[in-house]
Amino acid sequence: MMEAKIRADKEKVISKIDDRLYSSFIEHLGRAVYNGIYEPGHETADDMGFRQDVMNQIREMKVPMVRYPGGNFVSGYCWEDGTGDKEKRPKRMELAWSSVETNEVGIDEFQEWAKRAGTEIMMAVNLGTRGAEEAGNLVEYCNSVTDTYYADMRRKNGFEKPFGIHTWCLGNEMDGPWQIGHKTPLEYARAATEAAKIMKWTDDSIELVACGSSHQNMETFGEWEETVLREAYDHIDYLSLHEYFGNPNNDTPGYLGCSLDMASFINKVVAICDKIKAEKKADKDIHLSFDEWNVWFHSQEQDKKIDKWQVAPPLLEDIYNMEDALVVGCLLNTLINHSDRVKIACLAQLVNVIAPIMTETGGKMWLQTIFYPYMYASRYGKGEALAPEVICDAYAAGGKEAIPYVDASVVWNEKERELTVFAVNRNLKDSVRLELDLTGFKGLKPIEHKVLNHEDLKASNSPDEPEKITPKEGSGVQDSVVTLEPHSYNMLRFFAE
Repeated sequence: MMEAKIRADKEKVISKIDDRLYSSFIEHLGRAVYNGIYEPGHETADDMGFRQDVMNQIREMKVPMVRYPGGNFVSGYCWEDGTGDKEKRPKRMELAWSSVETNEVGIDEFQEWAKRAGTEIMMAVNLGTRGAEEAGNLVEYCNSVTDTYYADMRRKNGFEKPFGIHTWCLGNEMDGPWQIGHKTPLEYARAATEAAKIMKWTDDSIELVACGSSHQNMETFGEWEETVLREAYDHIDYLSLHEYFGNPNNDTPGYLGCSLDMASFINKVVAICDKIKAEKKADKDIHLSFDEWNVWFHSQEQDKKIDKWQVAPPLLEDIYNMEDALVVGCLLNTLINHSDRVKIACLAQLVNVIAPIMTETGGKMWLQTIFYPYMYASRYGKGEALAPEVICDAYAAGGKEAIPYVDASVVWNEKERELTVFAVNRNLKDSVRLELDLTGFKGLKPIEHKVLNHEDLKASNSPDEPEKITPKEGSGVQDSVVTLEPHSYNMLRFFAE
């Protein structure tokens, strides 16, 4: 059995974790909205057509914030289409995903869904086909109490009280040639700056996220960030990062190390932010919003076979397996361990589209393997991230020389007096005897050890076998030692007196 050790000290704090680190994302894409969160004919639908089986699960997960309405979708979206009388709303050709958008659900409905689901909205504005004026109008519609045109429009649509949306995205992936209204670094920097000014003049309480690079292999990566920050630094609060991971070459050992790529991406962007801070002699830090991240590769071939111009076609419906859950666990650990600068992160997405929650149209809901690491982090990863020292052997794979066999994060929740250790054993053959050296805690008592594992790393849940892979009780902690099964995700909770 392999030996490993995790040291964590109550006094060695990385940062207080922003609850929004465990946010998610719902785009007008595929079956995320229609036949996902919204299906009026479903047996669980409420008075507004929202599926209660889905909503109850999201409420149980305690998802703090959901990014909306895109994604690529937002770069061609007229937000006014999703307001007012549903009978008068236009159907549109949705060019980002070659679908038909009915506009049955817009901000009017989604803000109510968010309230009922117990979550906040991270609202994105269209900086592809539209610009600063329309972005400011949307802020007025959502947040203003003034007796002015767009605030009055909201009232006429039946909403006297403002929606109170605090966090806003200045477009989406504008560095990408695939994006409607794709821009050069300077074109976007200027557009984002002017939009930010109008939006904050409309409501000075909001926070703004500027687009960073769509992934770290973009040709403009680095140049994009520096250009945007030089123009917009004084007007924004966060810079975004997006990255998706996959295993198309079926290299499981290498795939399990992809969280090192996420960490590298974060560190590079932090360095750029700090470089521009020094250059500008600024007082404030720019924090990061990793507002799209997940595993995405399973569905790419099948999506090529789906006909265009359908309403809610089954796009991006990845079916996740056991190894995907291990990767998501490691990615969550990485976000926790970088919570000093990553304040917002959004698992993309929440329902049906590269999602932990799946639905059958007219049928049942079921949970994917990646649901469980995300749920445990969202529920128990709140408080302070402690700096974990992980002592273990490493292996070489996927072009990386040293991937630690054990990946971990440690969170202390002072309010609940709970310490949580999230640990992934990347070893595909051997168990790990893990010693926990947890300094500064009195009367530490184990509460729970949950394990997610399956002998077949390619095994998945399905509508017919929804509980094929679910968490089980682990062996527990005895004398500060716990056994991690091969290729397993583990959640260990302790109570401190």
